[in-house]
Amino acid sequence: MTRKRKKRTGGKRNPVMKFIRRVAILLFIIAVLTSGGLVYSVIYRPNVKVTTNQSSYLYISTGSRLEDVVDQLVRNHFIINSASFRFIAEQMNYRNNVHPGRYHLDNDMSNIDLVRLLRSGKQVPITITFNRLRTVEQLAAVFSNKLEADSSELGEILSDKFFLKSKGLDRENVVSVFIPNTYEFYWNTSAREVFEKMEEEHEKFWNEDRRQKAKTIGLSVTEVSVLASIIEMETNRNDEKDIIAGVYLNRLRKNWLLQADPTLIFALREFNIQRVLDEHKLIDSPYNTYLHTGLPPGPIVIPSISSIDAVLNAADHKYVYFCAKADTSGYHVFAITYSQHLANANMYHKFLNKLKIK
Repeated sequence: MTRKRKKRTGGKRNPVMKFIRRVAILLFIIAVLTSGGLVYSVIYRPNVKVTTNQSSYLYISTGSRLEDVVDQLVRNHFIINSASFRFIAEQMNYRNNVHPGRYHLDNDMSNIDLVRLLRSGKQVPITITFNRLRTVEQLAAVFSNKLEADSSELGEILSDKFFLKSKGLDRENVVSVFIPNTYEFYWNTSAREVFEKMEEEHEKFWNEDRRQKAKTIGLSVTEVSVLASIIEMETNRNDEKDIIAGVYLNRLRKNWLLQADPTLIFALREFNIQRVLDEHKLIDSPYNTYLHTGLPPGPIVIPSISSIDAVLNAADHKYVYFCAKADTSGYHVFAITYSQHLANANMYHKFLNKLKIK
C-alpha cells in the first residue's frame, strides 16, 4: 500500500511578509548609499571658501589648540561647515598635531586636504626687507609687523646687555649685525631665532675677502659698519661713496675730529633737521663727532651694502674736506685745504639761504 505524501503547509509566502522584507532591503540599500554619500561629502567635497576680497592665509598662533584653529577658520569665514572639519580633524588626530604658522588656503579645498596641510606644518614663508633704519625700535617694528613675535620681544633681545655681551656686542652697535637685504622667515619665528638668523647672514656677508679689506684699512667689522652708516646718511649717490669714505679715513688716520653732521642729527634724535647749525654742535653725546675724536659708539643707521663696500674699497686720495654742491644734484665737492673748503661751504650756505632752508 503506497503512502500518500502530506502536503506542505505554508508553501506559499505570506504577501505581507514579502512586502516588508523588500522594504527592509530597500531601506538598507538607501542607508548604505546615504551614509556613503555623507562620508564622501565630509571627507572630499569642497569645504573651504576664499573670496577675492579676503586674504587666503590662515595664521595659527604658537600654543594654539584644535578649538582655536576651528575658531580662526570660522571667524575668517574660511570654512562652510565647521562640524565636518572638526570631525575629520579628530579622526586624523590633528588635535595632537597642531603646528603654528602661516598657511595658504586654496579655494574649494576639502576637509581632508585642509587637515593634511595643517598637520604637515608646511607654511608659506614671509619676505622681510629693511634698509636705512635708524634705531633698535624701528628695526623691531619692521619685524613685528610681519611676524608673530611682538616688537617688545625683539626689542628685549636687542637690549639685553648680558645676551649681547655673550655675542661681543652692546646696545649701541647691535644693529651692525643686520645687513640690509630681503630675507625669508616663517611667521612664527621667535625673536631669538630672528637674531640667530641675522647672525648667520652677517657671517655669510663678512666673508674672508671683506674681513681682509677691513683689516687692511685698520678697522674692525663693527667699525666698518659704523663708518658706513655715516656715509649712508651723507649721500644717496653710490658713485661718490668711496670718495667720502676716503675723506673720513684720512681724518681718522690724522686723529682729526670727523665733524660729521649726520652724527649730530642722530644724537639729537631730530631726524627732520635739514640744516645743522652751530647750536647743534654743542650737544653732550658720544655721537657728537664735533666734540669727540674717532668713530661714534655705534651705527647711526643700518648701512646699505653699497656703503659698507664703499668703506672697504675707499678711494685713495688726499681730500680731508667735503661739502654739498650748491645745487640740487645731491653730489659733493671735495677739498684738500681748509681755505678751499670754506669757499665751497660759503657757496652752499648761500644756496640754502636762497631756498630759505633753515
